[in-house]
Amino acid sequence: KWADGATEGVIVAGGQGNGDSLSQLSYPRGIVVDPSGTLYIADFSNARVMRWFKDAKQGEVIAGGNGEGEEPNQLTWPSS
Repeated sequence: KWADGATEGVIVAGGQGNGDSLSQLSYPRGIVVDPSGTLYIADFSNARVMRWFKDAKQGEVIAGGNGEGEEPNQLTWPSS
């Protein structure tokens, strides 16, 4: 995020390198921010959608996260 007048941004999701833990993302392809500041991120290579509450240290999987596929609990390359 960028504060007014800031010269550097602050990482608010991920930032722990590429990976599949709840504190990591792998090629995020879309981000939506709701009015409360919660982020919804299409985590492309992990085939999941993550939700990051404001000031959270890690996100939570809200869709997919069970590998790429066509089963009801899977996604195939999610993006926005």
